[in-house]
Amino acid sequence: MSQSNGGVFITTYGCQMNVNDSERMFSLLEMVDYHPVDTPEEANLIIINSCSVREKPVHKVHSEVGRYRSLKAQNPKLRIGVGGCVAQQEKTKLLKDIPLLDFVFGTDAIDELPKLVLEAQGTKESLSNTRFQHNQPYQIETMIRNPGVSTFVNITKGCDNFCTFCVVPFTRGRECSRKLSELIQDIHNLVKRGVKEVTLLGQNVNSYKSECGADFGQLLKTVATETDIQRIRYTTSHPKDFNQDLVEISQQYRDKICDYIHLPVQCGNSEVLERMNRGYTREDYLYKVEMIKKAIPGVALSTDIIVGFPGETEEQFLDTLSLIKEVGYDGIYAFKYSPRPFTKAARWTDHLSEDEKSERLERVFALQRPIALGLSQECIGQTYEILVEEVLEDGLAVGRNSQNRKTLFRDPNAKAGELAFVKINKARPSLLQGERVASELSFTSNASPCFEAIAP
Repeated sequence: MSQSNGGVFITTYGCQMNVNDSERMFSLLEMVDYHPVDTPEEANLIIINSCSVREKPVHKVHSEVGRYRSLKAQNPKLRIGVGGCVAQQEKTKLLKDIPLLDFVFGTDAIDELPKLVLEAQGTKESLSNTRFQHNQPYQIETMIRNPGVSTFVNITKGCDNFCTFCVVPFTRGRECSRKLSELIQDIHNLVKRGVKEVTLLGQNVNSYKSECGADFGQLLKTVATETDIQRIRYTTSHPKDFNQDLVEISQQYRDKICDYIHLPVQCGNSEVLERMNRGYTREDYLYKVEMIKKAIPGVALSTDIIVGFPGETEEQFLDTLSLIKEVGYDGIYAFKYSPRPFTKAARWTDHLSEDEKSERLERVFALQRPIALGLSQECIGQTYEILVEEVLEDGLAVGRNSQNRKTLFRDPNAKAGELAFVKINKARPSLLQGERVASELSFTSNASPCFEAIAP
């Protein structure tokens, strides 16, 4: 390759897995002399890291590529590629439907990206690499250019659950876990680079199983006891696999494992949950919530909700609203059901209208807003241990508490990566503000958590 191949611009859609994948792409491409740029106009290489979970994902890819038509005409060196779940889902069909595209690559082909880009530079033909590496061990090293204070660490890829609404098993492949020993070494290396907090990442982290036999609970315990990382988070948990052992480990190593659990319920009605193939009932879910809250007082819980699933009646939807009230979530990520290719639910005929789904979605958020506000107000007067992530030029420090709540306080002497005790004097649904206190004498470890109700 040449001394400098120019700039690369990457657009990222979707979940934390995609965010992490884009960071890996940047790192790999820097190794072959591409540098990140802020606008597509500066780039010789444009990559769309796509997501197929939400509505009209293929249309979004078409639309974005269309915006680059004039750039392609002006710059003969420009190459445009699509990665992520839409690329894995559509494969070569994308190349046929969008002639401007030079290449597509799947979720298992990220490490082949530099080779694919080199090939695309030397040919006018469109290229594709969307093969799943089913028989290959999941061996990767976390690649983050500037990891900062907090970063993601992939522990699993793929999913074997086959929920009837979810395309992930078809776009991310079958479930596979990294070796425990490699994960621990990965985190050791990140700590040496100044990382203070890791978020263990997977489609279903609870299904983690190392080839040595360690499960997710043992992974958490090992990270807590054998590394110098200060804080541990994880996402996403599947309720059917969340067990008492995991709760006890979270409680035992609470000094490192954060008091925040994202536990997607999807629906509050057992019949709909069965149609979703979720593997638990409403009662099962509520039992696990009670188990968590009893062991970890003050824990922050968030969830995912799908409204308007095929066949969902008004009475079944009311069960979702009543569950939201009963649990008292700190944050909700709610979405209208939309059919995804290859999934069972997409083939059913009892779909609800868009108007009905939109109306139900608004009712979910109308219910959640005062719940979130009330929990936020309870934070006032409490003192939290804040991991400082950034200090702005005006001396405003930004960080999060164990419950994942963004917090601001003013201290020009604060440093990114340090832990600061902050007494809260102002609270909004999306933000805590306070003043730094000199010691932990007033620290309230079991104070009510705070989190924002987030609209889609």
